[in-house]
Parts: sequence; C-alpha cells; structure tokens
Amino acid sequence: MSEIEQTTADNGQTRKYVLKKTVVMVGMMGAGKTAVGRALAQVLGVPFLDSDHEIEEAANMTVPEIFARDGEAFFRARETEVINRLLGGAACVLSTGGGAFLSAINRETISANGVSVWLNADVELLWSRVKHRDTRPLLRTSDPKSTLEAIFAERVPSYARADVHVPCAPPVAIEQMAHRVVEALLARPDVLEQQDA
Repeated sequence: MSEIEQTTADNGQTRKYVLKKTVVMVGMMGAGKTAVGRALAQVLGVPFLDSDHEIEEAANMTVPEIFARDGEAFFRARETEVINRLLGGAACVLSTGGGAFLSAINRETISANGVSVWLNADVELLWSRVKHRDTRPLLRTSDPKSTLEAIFAERVPSYARADVHVPCAPPVAIEQMAHRVVEALLARPDVLEQQDA
C-alpha cells in the first residue's frame, strides 16, 4: 500500500491517494500504456515500471532483437516471469506489452495481485500513433495497417476482460488520460482511495 499527498492542478487542493494494489496497464500497441502509466504513477506518487523495459534490461537486448533471435514464445515466457516478479513488489503502476494480457496465466496473476486497466483506443487512433515507428516487431509486414487491424480484432476480446475500461476517445492529452484512469480507479475502493487533506 502506498500513500502520497498530491496537489491537484484544478483547484490547488491537496489530496492523499492510497493505492492498495498494483495498477496494470493493458491494451494495444500505441494505446498509451507507457505514457499514461508514467503520468498516472506521478499523480498517485508511486513507482512506474514497464515490463518490456525490465525484459530488455535483463536480456541486454531490445524487444525486437529478442523476437528476432529467440522468437515470440521465448519472449512471452520471459514476460510472464517478469510480470509475476513485479506484481510481488509494492503497489505501483505497471505497463505491459500489448500481448501480455492475452495469456490466461498473466490475466489470472494480474487479477489475483493487482487490477487491470484497459486503455481502449480504436484502430485509427492506434495507427496514427504507430505508423511512423519501426519498433513494433509484429508490424514488420508488407501491409502493417492490415496487420494492426487483424491484431486488434484478435486481441480486443481479451482486453475486454480487464477489470477497468478507460476509453481513449475522443483523444485527449496524456495528463487528462491519467486523470480519467484515476477517476475510474476511485470507483474501486479496494484499489484506490482519495482522502482530502
């Protein structure tokens, strides 16, 4: 459990948030899991962790390099190990890779030890964010937009199993998305409490 006093920008009132469980950001590549997760951690005053970053640190390789050398199955196994380890620590905000929540084992672990938050963005918004980047191994195809659409259709039913759904439409700034997540989490007093100082 983590307690922190934060001053909100809207009215200057000091509020204390008590985070009781790790918040696990899930969703498609480009949904903003890392950016929004980092902003959310700042609002709540807790650490921010990224499972992909942790895997890269341990392997001393990038995710695309791991995919190329060892394959997706190897990467997914390491991902599960890292998520288990990170969920065993103090309450924080944890961003996961787009495929992490597809695993039933990961979903069960996250449900038992944290709360999953789906950043629900549509395909067009996702494409606008990922089309100019070459850091997405799954989109290295002859028709990356069609590939993204296929991945989206395949993954949404899994993401829909998340504990909390936060829509990304209409698109808003990262800080506003973080506050949307806070509002959604405040509806879950088993996860987050706000106390006016």
